[in-house]
Amino acid sequence: MLSILNEPFEILLVWSETTISVASDQTALAALHEAGVPVEPGCMTGGCGSCATRYIEGDVIHKDACLSVSDREHEFCPCVSRARGVLVLPF
Repeated sequence: MLSILNEPFEILLVWSETTISVASDQTALAALHEAGVPVEPGCMTGGCGSCATRYIEGDVIHKDACLSVSDREHEFCPCVSRARGVLVLPF
């Protein structure tokens, strides 16, 4: 059975009207950097929260160890976290 954690997804940058595809073998952080979105990379393991990025809507699969339950309602760590379908960011 395939895990949805490795499924590709899209990031919609709502203010710039840009859609970024995140491949199954790529992090959201790498895809954002390739698109020129300035996100601080930090530890790259989901432990520090330096890359924590606000999202407007989407079904996030949180894989970090740093965000609180309430923070996870509006932030995700693109270095390790993924999403199902489309994740909308305020960029």
